[in-house]
Amino acid sequence: MSGHYKQSDSDQNDQKGHYLTPFQRKLLQTSLQDDVTEQYRQRIQIMLLADEGKTKSQICEALGCSPGTARHWILMAKAGLAHNWHDSPLGRPKAVNDLYLERLKELVSQSPKEFGYAFQLWTAQWLSKHLTKEFGFEISPRHINRMLKDMGLSTRSNPASLETTNETTTNHGRVEVTKPNLEN
Repeated sequence: MSGHYKQSDSDQNDQKGHYLTPFQRKLLQTSLQDDVTEQYRQRIQIMLLADEGKTKSQICEALGCSPGTARHWILMAKAGLAHNWHDSPLGRPKAVNDLYLERLKELVSQSPKEFGYAFQLWTAQWLSKHLTKEFGFEISPRHINRMLKDMGLSTRSNPASLETTNETTTNHGRVEVTKPNLEN
């Protein structure tokens, strides 16, 4: 199948659909004539086909779309939200945005003690927990470390600052920093 939906003459004469109002149907049909991306075109076609009474399976076969995509846009048509076809972003939502990355950068440059924690250095696990509280979604400690590495940062101490301190690793993998003993 070509993947394109063409409304037949009999469809145009039959103005009573299953989900869409005549205004919504006309709006979607007009939008199909505009220069829209293939993904937006598919959304419109899914809703129009559902309005004609086509099943999810028939729509997926006709348009070559996933069942999840068909289900979503059929539900949008049923809910009376067909006019929102262009408001939803394309693709998988991106949880980590520039604001998140900036906040991560700020936290790493500050002591955890400034936020009420008892330890002196951040770990990826604690950064993850703290950012989960602030942003409402969780990013794994492993991904936190990857993002820090991409930004040229780390949860480890700055080597220059270690010249004046001694570093001891505890059995829990945390780094404790102490002042050197100058009495020797």
